[in-house]
Amino acid sequence: MAQTPLHDMFAEMSDVKMIQFGDYELPLHFSKGIIGEHLSVRSAVGLFDVSHMGRCIIQGKGAASHIDYLVTNSVHTLKVGQLMYTLMCYPSGTTVDDLIIYRLSEDTFYLVLNSSNIDKDIDWITVSNPKGFDKKSVECINLTPTTSQFALQGPSSVLVLEKLGVACHDLPFFQFLKAIDIGGIEVMLSRNGYTGEDGFELYVNNEHAKQLWNILINAGEEFLITPCGLGSRDTLRLEAKLPLYGHEISEEITPLEANLGSFVKFEKEDFCGKEALKQQQLKGIPRSLRGIEMIEPSVPRNGCNVYYEGNIIGHVTSGTKSPTLGLFIGYVLIDRHLGLSFHDSVEIEIHNKRKLAKIVKTPFYKRSREG
Repeated sequence: MAQTPLHDMFAEMSDVKMIQFGDYELPLHFSKGIIGEHLSVRSAVGLFDVSHMGRCIIQGKGAASHIDYLVTNSVHTLKVGQLMYTLMCYPSGTTVDDLIIYRLSEDTFYLVLNSSNIDKDIDWITVSNPKGFDKKSVECINLTPTTSQFALQGPSSVLVLEKLGVACHDLPFFQFLKAIDIGGIEVMLSRNGYTGEDGFELYVNNEHAKQLWNILINAGEEFLITPCGLGSRDTLRLEAKLPLYGHEISEEITPLEANLGSFVKFEKEDFCGKEALKQQQLKGIPRSLRGIEMIEPSVPRNGCNVYYEGNIIGHVTSGTKSPTLGLFIGYVLIDRHLGLSFHDSVEIEIHNKRKLAKIVKTPFYKRSREG
């Protein structure tokens, strides 16, 4: 299995549970457990090692146009120092992956990819997409093996960084600082995350990863910092309605079906999948991602069938018992033409038994923007 630079440090801890996630062995949780870590991020600050994510540089005179064709959002509107969320689609309109794009300079972009899709994404970017890859004007450099990525998340995350001398209080959401100094280590820092809280993502060369982790943990002690694993990362993103590849989006699901139409810019001259998505929009989007709350307590799992009036109308994409709300919640991808609305009842087949649920508004959790 692949390992992040912190793997050996985590594996030696007595209070960590390691699991296989894709090709990696990663922490599921530390001493506080999934619920404890989740609540710590909501109330204070948590630190995640997310170095299993993919990272690559796309650069050259043709980089902006090449990426703009591959993604649904508008790269040409992205300014240096900004990042954006977007998706890559197949010509059919279904999803290759969702990703974050940083604009480092006019002709240089830093892409963050899902761990399970790194090889597929780089192949799609450089070989398999319909327009190919002009090596004379575009270069792709895979940084995944040589860099690490951390997520510092929670309302006290800014206090941790300010204690370390990082002037980040006024850094806007979805903007970044290309090179800052943290304890003598050069770090790229962005204000974003995958938890629904205020927070930051940090990028560093592997040789400094362990040192940076320890610096952050030590600085965060007075703010009750908690090391966090994959378990709480999933429950946090689920409450905040942040999609997970292979669940809310996939090679069988389009961005429009996943209610991500705001990231699909039809006004662009062209992008891969545009015609198929336009036709889906014109003909009527067949399925829709909706939130559910279980009336009969039980965890709705990915793949569970959803029933309405005795008929299967879709499936569960993700579900959990919300640590913040204490409710059993999830997302379902269901037939849009039925016109189901909030508070309408459906049934979820869990362990061969149909359990009652209701459709509800999402996100389940949205942080206060005050302060």
